[in-house]
Amino acid sequence: MGRSNARWCLDGFEFRCDDGAPLCVVFALDCCDREAISWAATTGGYTGDMVRDVMLQAVENRFNGALKADSEIEWLSDNGSFYIAEEPLTFSRTIGLKPVTTPARSPQSNGMDESFVKTITRDYVSWNAQA
Repeated sequence: MGRSNARWCLDGFEFRCDDGAPLCVVFALDCCDREAISWAATTGGYTGDMVRDVMLQAVENRFNGALKADSEIEWLSDNGSFYIAEEPLTFSRTIGLKPVTTPARSPQSNGMDESFVKTITRDYVSWNAQA
């Protein structure tokens, strides 16, 4: 995509904290400028509410607190149950996002998200585990 706010992507990852508790992170990136627009983290596991919070926070962050995007934005995610359930799909449309999913078993089709996860886990999570 050649311009900001045309396509955003969403993904998540999990790692273990020093005490062994899982930390789940969901994030949204702009596919043009690669900015991390919004994110949420929890030790309680992924939820649909968490995904919807990231969606709304992305819109608010990019459109000065607005509750709906100025124009329709493609919202790319994989086929995870929290991304393709009816509630987040309906919610995404009400705030100006057009859901688009990657092909099943094809993580490379959302390479930007995969690269972001790899960078975070390589440069921050792995490094902290050694400290």
